[in-house]
Amino acid sequence: MWRYSLCLLLAAWTVPVLAADPDLAARQAQAQKQQAELRQKIDSLRKTIDTSEGSRRDAANALRESEQAISDIDRTLAQIEQRQEQLHQQLGTLGKQISEQQVIKEQRQQELSEQLRAQYANGVSPWSALLSGDDPNVINRELHYLGYVSRQQTEQVHKVRRTVERLDRLQTQVAAREKEQAQLATDAAAQKVALEEQKEKRAKVVADISTELDRQRGQAANLQSNDKRLGDLISGLETEIARQAELARRAEEQRRREAARRAEEARKAELARQQELQRKAKQEQVARDQARLERERELLERARATQPPLPPALPRSTPEKAEPEQPIPRPPLTYTPPASNERLLSDSLEASSEPSEPISKPIAPKVGEVERVEEPIEQAAVPALEPEGGFPGLKRGLPYPVRGEVQGKFGAERPDGGIWRGIVLRAQAGATVRAVAPGRVVFASWMTGFGNLLIIDHGRDYLSVYAYNQSTLKQVGDIVGRGDAVARVGATGGQVEPGLYFELRHQGKPINPQVWLGS
Repeated sequence: MWRYSLCLLLAAWTVPVLAADPDLAARQAQAQKQQAELRQKIDSLRKTIDTSEGSRRDAANALRESEQAISDIDRTLAQIEQRQEQLHQQLGTLGKQISEQQVIKEQRQQELSEQLRAQYANGVSPWSALLSGDDPNVINRELHYLGYVSRQQTEQVHKVRRTVERLDRLQTQVAAREKEQAQLATDAAAQKVALEEQKEKRAKVVADISTELDRQRGQAANLQSNDKRLGDLISGLETEIARQAELARRAEEQRRREAARRAEEARKAELARQQELQRKAKQEQVARDQARLERERELLERARATQPPLPPALPRSTPEKAEPEQPIPRPPLTYTPPASNERLLSDSLEASSEPSEPISKPIAPKVGEVERVEEPIEQAAVPALEPEGGFPGLKRGLPYPVRGEVQGKFGAERPDGGIWRGIVLRAQAGATVRAVAPGRVVFASWMTGFGNLLIIDHGRDYLSVYAYNQSTLKQVGDIVGRGDAVARVGATGGQVEPGLYFELRHQGKPINPQVWLGS
């Protein structure tokens, strides 16, 4: 039931992302495909190892079911806690946005109130201006001013309306997140009950097989069998990692060829578009030149047609003093057209009262005014991708995966038989285990002798191994960074005390972890 709840919870949190970059979308799709193939291959590899004769006779296998259940429930609780923290931060952000929008709404309502009060106090309206009988120029100026005032009032109304709509959306988001938070609290309580039940079940199993576990822990053959089991697993993982790397290389080459093809097509399309724009610009320029020439010709012909005929020349024999030509009187002007900055911006009085732009289009704020453009409070998290060229491997000075007393010396004989291929860091049960370097999880499951085991591929044939965990917080295919929480300290796989078994491997061979770990 809890696994079903986990699936529902993860499905509710998953939001599909439509990547704007087709290359990014292709890389994500390829990564998801490789992740599914890797999980399938590793699951098959684990089953092959676990069905061996030695595994079937191992008493620690009786712990498998309960310890795996504890790991799964603990991982679910960690995801719930992470989501609760995200919701807490989002609710805080939403509260701030609501407060800001309340201030903006009050400011805009005050501005609208002042405009209406001023217009009412002045007692002017478009109809009183038209019926006043004043000079047409004065009326035109007043109508222009009133049209401006009307547009400003309409603009303020739309601003107030948009602010109220934003407040409604923010309140809806708050209600949705509070509801989700309450559901998460209920799920967390149920998961904690299930966790306690599984811990009690494990304690009973350990008590029933404690004698057999003590006997097997003291047998060098069992330790060697465990080491061989882990070696076989890592060999299989390296083979699969190499295969996946080759597939990724081919996919990357195909992606680059496709990207180059799309870029070339885009370049050609842009070149054709520019050429078409230049052609249209030339045609428009030619049309403008022809229209200008046509207007000049018409004006010239009109001037010639309206030019009065020249008076006949006076005889030379009777020269007379020419009287100055009197200008023809013209009627006085009764109306002076307004200047360009005084003309009405609309053709009718009714049009001046309409909004200057659609309601849905945001209006630029005035200087000093805060205009918030609401962004989604939450965006879907884009899955992390392996860096181009792969992970860089390991370098010395790595952080300890968990702080604790170091037991075991690499390469030395173990008291109960066998050779130390790693170290054990004794720490409190439930302590956080962190990745020592960036990489990809290639194994996260229960394994005989190691309990809940997690292995990370760091590239360049480097692997880090984390065993005895109470729970693994990551799954196969997950990308992790340096210091990311990947597991919790436990005592699984038949161990007596809680601690972390830690190994480093290069090209499948164990290397001394204490040389690579920093101080």
